Amino acid sequence: MTTRRGMLSLIPAAVVFPLSADLPSSSSESPMYLSIHQTTSAAAGFRKSLEGYSRAGIRYVEPIPPHIDAFVQSDGLPAARRLLKDLGLTAVSDGGRPGLWEPSPDHARALDEFKHNVEVAAGLGIDRIMAPCIATGKFRPDDYKLVIDHMREAGEIAKQFDVVVMPEFTRSSTLIGTLPTVLMLTREAAHPNVRPMLDFYHFWTGLSKFEDLDLLRPGELHHVHFQDVPDMPRELLDSITREVPGTGIAPISKILAKLREKAYNGPLSVELFYPKYQNLDPFEMAKRIRQNADRFLA
Repeated sequence: MTTRRGMLSLIPAAVVFPLSADLPSSSSESPMYLSIHQTTSAAAGFRKSLEGYSRAGIRYVEPIPPHIDAFVQSDGLPAARRLLKDLGLTAVSDGGRPGLWEPSPDHARALDEFKHNVEVAAGLGIDRIMAPCIATGKFRPDDYKLVIDHMREAGEIAKQFDVVVMPEFTRSSTLIGTLPTVLMLTREAAHPNVRPMLDFYHFWTGLSKFEDLDLLRPGELHHVHFQDVPDMPRELLDSITREVPGTGIAPISKILAKLREKAYNGPLSVELFYPKYQNLDPFEMAKRIRQNADRFLA
């Protein structure tokens, strides 16, 4: 079996595959564009989910570390790159590395795993990696000084591979749980390879307010996860209860209009967790997503 270090040896140290040529222009006239996060088809694995997405006309995807690592171990990194190219897919982001921001005795291990993720992502031509904060517990004001140090530290690792790391606030986190907090921290870190992102579900179901979007500076937002909120008591919402855009009650058009006003022109990556979706054929799932999401992007 190929070890993790063995996997890294498959990545030429000086080779980073730039993504910018494959993406729509980042000018203010360019639209946001649909992507699918591989968590949406978690049961299918790397190859099957990508093949299904491609058949459904999807062109942008957000692979996740478990799928990438399993495929690279069995087939190698060059095969992963070829598969994306042969299917007409562009990988717009690496779908997640938790544990980077909070004060923790495991921080060194999380940082080592992050470096591995960044190396593999760069080898696939991915220029960004999201890092959710899922930390809960009791934190003090002084802890945020360490969070800022951790952001700069992660930014330096990402910089070596021309990758941007994106702290993601999550609705249940007691450390980074709102848009104002992640903006405060990334601005204080002031590292060119650390940029904020936004997840529709965490934003609309958490403690953030719609007016918080006015805090965004033009072009500041680097990435977006795109979901809807089911029509159910808010007390029953959890990390899984995310719906296909256009099938719930979130004010999607209103939020998208504000993001356009703030000059966001990047991916809208659909990330879903319901087992009923994760176990569905990726082709059928991608068709359903396109049918509902395309009207927001017309």
